[in-house]
Amino acid sequence: MLRINGLSKIYRTSEIETRALNNIDLHIKSGEFISVTGPSGSGKTTFLNVAGLLESFEEGDYFLDGNNVKGLHDKQLSAIRNEKIGFIFQGFNLLPDLPVFDNVDVPLRYRGFNAKERKRRIDQALETVGLASRHKHLPTQLSGGQQQRVAIARALAGEPRFLLADEPTGNLDSGMAAEVMQLLENINAAGTTIIMVTHDPRLSARASRNINILDGRIVATPQTADTAVSQPSETGQAQHAGL
Repeated sequence: MLRINGLSKIYRTSEIETRALNNIDLHIKSGEFISVTGPSGSGKTTFLNVAGLLESFEEGDYFLDGNNVKGLHDKQLSAIRNEKIGFIFQGFNLLPDLPVFDNVDVPLRYRGFNAKERKRRIDQALETVGLASRHKHLPTQLSGGQQQRVAIARALAGEPRFLLADEPTGNLDSGMAAEVMQLLENINAAGTTIIMVTHDPRLSARASRNINILDGRIVATPQTADTAVSQPSETGQAQHAGL
């Protein structure tokens, strides 16, 4: 579903060049649950932004459903992003003055769905996250875990090919975090691919595969042999994970 070959993300100023991502090779199959780990500043969030078509890249190729997104203009990238990718962030990013139903509805309106189709999608998404009875509540009337469930419902309503989750439990206590993680596992079991950035080893261990990023490169992890990726050699020949 997602194949990245030799991808590099480079930030340049007049005096310095920084490779936030350096020669990344990665293949993610439909239905996988991938955790992305690494220390602060390692390139995890940059990877997520590039995978979500929120940032461009300078080198390599990125194939999504067999189509290379390299070189596409902003309007094309936006259309792919809206149709195929759902986003879940550490901050819930809910509109405080809108009830749950309308918060989930906002991105669907931008995509031009009619009222009947929007309601079908919203009802189904809220049922999936267990908040169908709270559709009239404002975000301030919900717990942190419930607000994150609304954010997940908002992402699911678009019926994306995959979800990108950036520290989705970072603002939650351990009990609420466990509930949200179980929900993500259920969503994945139903067929949705999930790529999740997390610093919590307990959560990353529950994913089907872990990608560890250090200094912008994918490096080996201590999990299982088939999930590990060796750090590129001095000749720059990157090795593949899960190919």
